[in-house]
Amino acid sequence: MYHSPNQGQDLMKFRTTDVDKARQVIQERFYANFIDVPDGSTTEFMARYDIAATGPFTLGRLSFGAEVRIRFGELGAYHVDVPLDGHLAWHQGTHTSAVATTANAAVFQPHGNTVLDRVSTDCSMLAVKIDSKALNDQLERLLGRPLRAPVVLAPELDVARGAGLSWVRMIRAVFDEMQAGGLFARPMVARPLQEALLTGLLLATGHRYRDELDQPKPVLRPGPVKRAVEAMHCMPQHHFTVGELAILAGVSVRRLQEAFQQYVGMSPLTYLTDVRLARAHEELRRSAPDEVTVSEVAHRWSFDHLGRFASRYRARFGEFPSQTLRSG
Repeated sequence: MYHSPNQGQDLMKFRTTDVDKARQVIQERFYANFIDVPDGSTTEFMARYDIAATGPFTLGRLSFGAEVRIRFGELGAYHVDVPLDGHLAWHQGTHTSAVATTANAAVFQPHGNTVLDRVSTDCSMLAVKIDSKALNDQLERLLGRPLRAPVVLAPELDVARGAGLSWVRMIRAVFDEMQAGGLFARPMVARPLQEALLTGLLLATGHRYRDELDQPKPVLRPGPVKRAVEAMHCMPQHHFTVGELAILAGVSVRRLQEAFQQYVGMSPLTYLTDVRLARAHEELRRSAPDEVTVSEVAHRWSFDHLGRFASRYRARFGEFPSQTLRSG
């Protein structure tokens, strides 16, 4: 076994013929897993990992020297596997089994049990783990409004041409630069590149917001909408009615509702609910279970019905409030 961490940066070079140690490193850097090696192939097994982490991304160049099957549970993050050589068969949740090749990468969602059914002996893959909150936050910034639910990416990505190929080239260039050290270790350089990689993935993969990103419309919200939005951000706990917001905005209730649908894509009170959910999420993320309870946070942000709060929260962030609190 050979294990060489790079001091000062989150980089790792790892080599081993021990299946259990290979599994442990994937668990530490990516996800809990089980690696199955067919009988007779264990003597050929040689895990080779080069792994680097930057902000919301964990990048790895992985190979195993033998045919393997790798079983995961739910990943909890978005993930892309790009074969650089060979191929891998995979499935996630109820998605039918597919094959990823050097021309067609596999794209995984945060939810759904995940299995790499067969990683070919000659397969070397570029594995890209993407923090789910970071990707959804970036999409919200690009759209200029909150999402109603976490984005679902298309399960396969064409990496032989177009935007998919460009994104993989970006990932490989960043990965190589991290391995070499230098400017990428500096936050003022790393952060814009991390945002570019998030945006690039959203432009390269299929999802329900792609057309909107491909043909963005300028979001110039009129004064009444801005005034109502500002009031909701200043006092999200307040039990606003549409009538109160209309008075603050200086327009009729009907005009305010029409303007919100046109410029925000939802009603004023739906927007207020999203603001409150975001505040509750941030508080739960920063708190420990011995500091607050989910019920306290829900009431603090004006959610009087705990069951409805939990349901809306999970639809918005992909997990229950208690899960966020435990991981805080």
